[in-house]
Amino acid sequence: MVLKGSKMQTQANKLQELIKDGNKSTSKSTKTKYIAITSGKGGVGKSTLSANLANVLSKNGYKVGLFDADIGLANLDVILNVRINQNILHVLKGEATLEDIIVNVKKNLILIPGESGDEILKYNDQFLYERFFEETQVLDDLDFMIIDTGAGIGGHTQLFLEASDEVVVVTVPDPAAITDAYATIKVTSKVKPTIHLVLNMTKNAKEAELIYEKIKKVATANISGLTLNLLGRLPEDKIISKSIKQRTLFSDDAPNGVATHELKKIVNNLVYRLERKVLKNDEDRGFGSFIKSLIDKF
Repeated sequence: MVLKGSKMQTQANKLQELIKDGNKSTSKSTKTKYIAITSGKGGVGKSTLSANLANVLSKNGYKVGLFDADIGLANLDVILNVRINQNILHVLKGEATLEDIIVNVKKNLILIPGESGDEILKYNDQFLYERFFEETQVLDDLDFMIIDTGAGIGGHTQLFLEASDEVVVVTVPDPAAITDAYATIKVTSKVKPTIHLVLNMTKNAKEAELIYEKIKKVATANISGLTLNLLGRLPEDKIISKSIKQRTLFSDDAPNGVATHELKKIVNNLVYRLERKVLKNDEDRGFGSFIKSLIDKF
């Protein structure tokens, strides 16, 4: 499913209405910020960034949720080296409660396992959804929800990007990956006026800056009203490769390493932007309304 033109705009309007309706049912104030991590193609380190970004945030005292929304390739449990028996699809089917599936990874960090398949977006049973919505209040104290989406410009991925507060596109210094990243930026720009970019597997800061400037130049010439922000870069680092193989987090393995240092810059840039937005926007949003906006318009 690919969203185009007026259909996308109609769904965007519906999204806003659904979120407002959902929040009316929330018993307490929730200001969770939703950050979607995506990419133009697979294999560029999107999930590794998601997990380590969430880890750094949690180590700095924020309460963070990781939602595995990579439909078709949900794998955060592998990266985090945790075992899951049920996922969010079981909750939507009424076969488990939300608390049953939540995995406590470490202090301040939880994982909400996704489903490897698009069934997650097909459930619209009113009774089960109302129960699910009530259960999501256990997540109301989260400061951030990091959403690891699928790669590419598929319709279901776009739904997650559209509903999130911030969108981060990850790419690497490879012509094919850069082309696919630009395609994702172009499609997403229809619903997000500001998009962040993270360059992974870079040799140095200069290389990252040059690639960013090239993408920005093309985007400026072809996409009106878009602000493309370079959030930061990650180096081509053996420590990152080793952590992936060992199913650990490089931000834990080498807390003072170059990769972690660069990751902290990314986190600081993101938090700074979100804190500024908090001052301008007092909208409350819980996880229930976020999921509702996705399911109801699929």
